[in-house]
This record gives sequence, C-alpha cells and structure tokens, in this order.
Amino acid sequence: MSAKLKKLSDLSKRGPHRVLEGDLGYTGLPGKVYTPAEGKNLPGVAFGHDWLKDVAAYEDTLRHLASWGIAVAAPDTETGFKPDHVGLAADLETAMQILGGVRLGNGNISISPGKLGIVGHGMGGGAAVLAAVDNPKAKAVAAVYPANVAPSAVEAARNLFVPGMVVGPGEDGDSLFDPGNPAKLAYNWAGEVVYRAPKKGDQQSFSEDNLVKRILGLGKSDRGLQETIRGLLVGYLLHQLDEDKSYASYSEPDAEGSGAESLTGEKLSKAAGLARDNAGFSLF
Repeated sequence: MSAKLKKLSDLSKRGPHRVLEGDLGYTGLPGKVYTPAEGKNLPGVAFGHDWLKDVAAYEDTLRHLASWGIAVAAPDTETGFKPDHVGLAADLETAMQILGGVRLGNGNISISPGKLGIVGHGMGGGAAVLAAVDNPKAKAVAAVYPANVAPSAVEAARNLFVPGMVVGPGEDGDSLFDPGNPAKLAYNWAGEVVYRAPKKGDQQSFSEDNLVKRILGLGKSDRGLQETIRGLLVGYLLHQLDEDKSYASYSEPDAEGSGAESLTGEKLSKAAGLARDNAGFSLF
C-alpha cells in the first residue's frame, strides 16, 4: 500500500514564519535571499531559475519556502537568451556556500552547513543536478520539470548519489516535445530518488510571470499547480535536510497525495520513453 503525502494541503499554504528578504549582491553574486525572521541551524537551499526567467518570477515560491523555515539563496545570473549552464551550476554552488558560511539578519538567523540542498526549475533544475554531482555540501536536490542543459544532466544523474526529488509530467506526458525529459533523468539517478507528477502539470505553469508568458505565447501560470509543488518541496526538504520524521512519506518513492501521483519502475521508464541507458537498446 502506497504511503500518503501527509499534510500536503497544509504545506501548500504559507508557513508560520515571518519572511525577510535580502540582497545576495552584497556577497558579489547578484540575486536575492529569503529567510525566516529568526532561527538557528536552519536548512537552506540554492534556487536556480528557468531559461529567460529571473528571481522575480519565483518570489512567491521562495517566500513560501522561507515561511516554512527553509532559507533560500537565488542567483539572478544567466538570464539571457544564451545562458551558460555550467556558469549557473557554479553560481548555485556559490549560493549554497554563502548560505552555509554567512550569518544573516541581525545575528538572529543561522543556516547549518550540514543542511544544504539545491532546487531548480527548468534550466535551473538541470543546473541543480550538475552542481550536486561530487559535491559533498549538497545533501538533497529537487528538480522541478528539469530541462535539457549542457553538459547533459540526464547523463550526470548516473553519477549523482545525493537523494533527489524530480517533479515532471505523468504517464500521459509527451517527453519528446518537452524541453527536457524529467522521467529519464529520474530513471538514471544513481542515488535514492522520488518522481512526483502533479495532475495537469507542465514546465511553463510553475513560474509566476504570467503576463510575460501570455505576451510570448508560452502558456500561463497555474496557481493550483504552484501550490502543490511548493507543498511537495517543503515536505521533501524538511525531511531530507532537517530530518523531520513527520514528513518521511515525502521521501517514499510510491507516496501519493491529493493532486500528485508518483511513478516508479516500469511506469517511470514508460514515462521516460526509453530503456535504462545501460541496456541494449535506447530511443536516444
């Protein structure tokens, strides 16, 4: 019997902490920092944006994480038409180091260097994978509809032993026409991984820049989807980084919740549209 994603609806709502916003630029890295107003030995994550996005397109999501006690450092780099994926991965690693090494606020906030992770959406999800490979500082990774990057995050995942959560399309998703193949990335993940598929979700619906997307004809934001993914992120990160056992189900591969299903084994390979990379045949 599948585990239940307990309190997903609660985690999808704003948390109990008042949120502070700061400028990451004072460290020499353009971007924003969001933290709870106070707290010691907090978990923290670096956050990577999608192609042609900036931090402003994720402000509500980043504030949401901070409201649940998770500090976030989000680089505002590689926002142009031809981004350097390796450069973004390096900036994510730098952001993670900043979180673990700098006391924030008026001394009321400290982030534990042993509770750091990396989160990303689209291009940022792929860069998060690149940044986490052979990186002992990264304790967990969450990739939301990860897109193709160079070098390949799908290939890099074969050497990634950090626990991970991949958010992507369900079994009816068409990975051949998506800007990435999240299911293939999850299937190749060397370490423990969970694959969550929110109902009616796609890559373009997660960021919050609805007006820009409408003008460019790139779909629209989906508030319900955003809330579901925020809840999944909170539960997973609080368990993996803060070792909060009350959210242990968020690390169970077959856990189910309202508005989200999980794919494992044959269902995951079917969603990926391929055999495992080291098998005798692959579509790619």
